[in-house]
Parts: sequence; C-alpha cells; structure tokens
Amino acid sequence: MMNVMIVRANLQSAIRKALRRERIVAILGPRQCGKTTLARSVAATLPSHWFDLEDPADIDRLQDPAAALRPLRGLVVIDEIQLRPDLFPLLRVLADRHPGPARFLILGSASPTLVRHASESLAGRLETIIMGGFSLRELPHPDLEPHWLRGGFPRSFLAPSRPTSFLWRRQFLQTLFQRDLARLTPATPTPTLQRFWAMLAHCHGQVWNGADPARSLGVSEPTIRRYLDLLEGVFLIRILKPWHANLGKRQVRSPKVYIRDSGLLHCLFGIRTIPDLLSHPRCGASWEGYLIEEVCQAVQPDEACFWATHTGAELDLLLIKDGRRVGVECKRATSPGLTPSMRIALQDLDLERLIVLHGGKERYALAGKAIALPATDLADPSFPTRVFPTRRPRSSR
Repeated sequence: MMNVMIVRANLQSAIRKALRRERIVAILGPRQCGKTTLARSVAATLPSHWFDLEDPADIDRLQDPAAALRPLRGLVVIDEIQLRPDLFPLLRVLADRHPGPARFLILGSASPTLVRHASESLAGRLETIIMGGFSLRELPHPDLEPHWLRGGFPRSFLAPSRPTSFLWRRQFLQTLFQRDLARLTPATPTPTLQRFWAMLAHCHGQVWNGADPARSLGVSEPTIRRYLDLLEGVFLIRILKPWHANLGKRQVRSPKVYIRDSGLLHCLFGIRTIPDLLSHPRCGASWEGYLIEEVCQAVQPDEACFWATHTGAELDLLLIKDGRRVGVECKRATSPGLTPSMRIALQDLDLERLIVLHGGKERYALAGKAIALPATDLADPSFPTRVFPTRRPRSSR
C-alpha cells in the first residue's frame, strides 16, 4: 500500500474556500492524521511562509513574533499552534489590518487548548476545519476491509505490511500518552490514563456508565468525566449523545462512547488480521463504530446522535441536517431485513428515511421509507445525497 498516492481533494477545496472567507483558518485533528501534508499541498499553490513550532529554527525565528509575522505577505502557516498560545492575541491584531496583507492557516492537534484561546482572542475571525485520517471515499481504490482493519491514519493505512501497521499504531499510542497527553494533564499519571483508554475499548459502542471505570481506577466520577472530555478533545473518541423526544416512553439518557479510529481500537484488542477481526466477540461493535465515523465524515450533519428506549427499541445513528431527520442502522449481515426496532424508530422519530448499511453487495428497498445499502457505498461521492436527497421545489399552480 505504500506506493498509493492519496489526494484529499475535498479537504483541499474546503480549506481554500475557507481562506477566501476568513483571515484565519484552523485545521484541527489528531496527531499524525495528515494535517501538515494537507496544508503543504494548499500552500504549494500560493505565496507562503511556514513555521513549525516543533522546529528549533522556527522557534528562534519567533522569539519576537510581531517582528517576524507583521511584514509577511500571502499565506502564513503555523504548525502545532497549541504550543504557543501567546500568539493568538497577535494573530487577532494582524488579522484585523485593512487591507490585510496576509492570511493565516494554523494547525493544531490539541483541541481543548485551541478552542479556549480561539474563543478568547479570535472570535468572529476564525473558521475551523476538523479532519481525521483517510476516509473510505478518499481512497483511490476503496477497499473496505483493509481500511476497517488498519484505520485511517496515513502511516497505518499505507504501511507496507500488517505487522508494520500494527507496530506503528502501538507506538503512536505510546507517544501520544507519554508526551502529548502528559503535557495537557501533567497532574494525571500517564499509567492511569492508559488504563482508562484500555477500559474505553471494552466500552466501545455501549451506553456510558462512568461509575465502573471510576471504581476500577479509584477516582471520582467527575474525574472520569474529565478524562473522557480530554480524549474527546484530542479527537480520539466520539461521544454520541442520546436523542430525546416527547414520546411517553422511557428513553436512554446516557451517551455512547466510540473510539474514532477503528485501527486504534483493533490495536487495543490485539487484532492483526481480518480473520482475527471477524471472529472477535467485539466485531459487531467495531463495525458499528467504523460505519458511524464514515457516515459522519461523509454527510457532515448538523447533529449526530443515537436513540434508544428502555424497552429495547433503538437506532444506531440519527442524523439531523437542515431540520431533516434520517436514521442509519449498521448491520454486519449481508441481507438484513426491517426489524421491529427499525419500524418503531421510523414511526416514533418521524424519520424522512431509514438507511440500513450492511456487509453485502446489494441495494434493495425495505418497507416504506427504509432502504438497504452496502457499506461499500460509503466510498461513492454521491452517498451524502442518497442520505439527504435534494428536495424538488413544489410547483405552484
């Protein structure tokens, strides 16, 4: 896989459009997801200046940041911006110049720091683009099983062999916890966070209950919530909130937790091959989390959540966009049918449509507003419009 060239055209286009709208654009995402490579592809087409805040030479250049940044013209890229939060007030001043000689593209892998300082200093001047690893639809030759197994981090997916990919993910997690997260939470012992992370793998796809990990780690539930927020803030987990409707039914009100990258999840489980994955007891939960992440990346909904009642009815994913509701169910079976739970979700949530993503190859209609699509359809650029078709304007008479 190492010889594959992956051009992330949609993200490149989104960044260029954002730079035309705003003076400052932030690309946020987990470490090693490809932010720097993407920024270089955008900067290559423009007059640009580059600062890497992990490069000693660039750190020296920014000893006097005003003197270094004020004269620059064109695009100014600052990588690992979370290492220099003192730059945010200066960026506000430089962005407010009229006419503005420069635009700023800032890259960061620690969302909590960036969001806090951006809200304080750059409100109304900043557009944020969230990115992750490669999605299935970005691959030139989409192959679902290797992507599901290895995940989307470029160096994991493009590794020349399965053992190399697995080793990279294991070393990535070790570095992340011992360096990046230790920097964000110096008062928290690294082994405690690593144990919590391992616990999350076994909670993947389940309704969250903080009492059990709090008891196991010997800490309070508010502390566990702080750990959870930290891992969400550095884009390692997705917290899927429950949807509440006034239905006269007891509904689940706790969130679900998913490890966002399937390759990292499999690394925690020690899964190295597709046969290992397919025979693993958590295969179904892995499949569900993988598809949820792919759907959210493809559709970019205004809101994504799940729905469940205490009597057993549930919906894996509820997407809301422009006020429209679409449900998504994730099934490993190759030809799933419409279940009683799906019928209840269609009726109770007043869904515009229900999509059942499955492990087979056929597209077919189910009852009423429900359709079944193969999971490989996620690679099709038209998938978002299949989820939310463009409405035809009503003809007036």
